[in-house]
Amino acid sequence: MKLSQLKIGQSAEIVSFERDDLKLRFYEMGCLPGEVVTLELIAPLGDPIAINIGGYLLSLRKREAQYIKVELK
Repeated sequence: MKLSQLKIGQSAEIVSFERDDLKLRFYEMGCLPGEVVTLELIAPLGDPIAINIGGYLLSLRKREAQYIKVELK
């Protein structure tokens, strides 16, 4: 499943990334394999989304979130 497919309130564990060129950027934002994320907010037009990761809210565009593979918790 992709991070962009979560519904508000769902939690998932980050498993891997589909694009190696974005991996470092995700790591810098705290998106590491094994981290549990919860989808908190979706903008009125569907983009961006806000996830809770490591105790803070991180805003991501859906086109970025589609490259993060997650497993539901």
